[in-house]
Amino acid sequence: MPVVANIREMDRLKEIFDEYRPNIVFHAAAHKHVPLMENNPEEAIKNNVFGTWNVAHCADMYNTDRFVLISTDKAVNPTNVMGATKRIAEMIIQALDTKSKTEFVAVRFGNVLGSNGSVIPLFKKQIEQGGPVTVTHPDVTRFFMTIPEAVQLVIQAGAMAEGGEIFVLDMGEPVKILDLAKNLIRLSGFEPYEDIDIEITGLRPGEKLYEELLLNEEGLEATKHNKIYIAKPLHIDYELLERELEILKQKVYKSSDSNEIKEYVKVLVPTYKMAQ
Repeated sequence: MPVVANIREMDRLKEIFDEYRPNIVFHAAAHKHVPLMENNPEEAIKNNVFGTWNVAHCADMYNTDRFVLISTDKAVNPTNVMGATKRIAEMIIQALDTKSKTEFVAVRFGNVLGSNGSVIPLFKKQIEQGGPVTVTHPDVTRFFMTIPEAVQLVIQAGAMAEGGEIFVLDMGEPVKILDLAKNLIRLSGFEPYEDIDIEITGLRPGEKLYEELLLNEEGLEATKHNKIYIAKPLHIDYELLERELEILKQKVYKSSDSNEIKEYVKVLVPTYKMAQ
């Protein structure tokens, strides 16, 4: 049955784990809106980092067999707070896997067509209203996957898990968002720039022109499934990460300086490139 809880509240999570004793956890709870999180880094960190810490430690405490973190391509060389917090979440589960009987893994993939916040529903709504269709940059590209495909591959990757892996889903070729907008306008029976205009609005804070699925230092290995790959696990020192997260927590809950918080995020995620 559905249960409502806030992943920031450890006592509530313990009650749920104690009652239900889940064998497997798919952890998808996260603040994912890039510009909103860029302007509210404290909330991104509280939910995406410390919320993940809470759920993962409950899985360890209550002997969950397997924990699958739903990650994102934005965790790779992140240019925004949201992506950096998801990279820290990956680090948490990799560190915890070294000391837990629970098998902790992450599954990293890009955008899901038709999901909340997806560009397709937005474009459809803009077309229905007569335009303009808004694109942030003429060269921006994204990886896309359908909801059924994403769900099936996440479950499949979870079944393959042995602990500590970051599974990378094959998203195919990246799609140019401007081309996607033009095609959707034509599929709706209109002609781009004649019937429905396309407006370039500029990249939003923290937004990349293109996404990546792998860190430079990660090797990529094939699996028996042709759409699923494994990034070679990186060693994450649990005790060091715990100390760094405690410092981050102090800054998040006691400082109102967003730049100071972001600077410390960079200590944890050296590949994080802060938006200027």
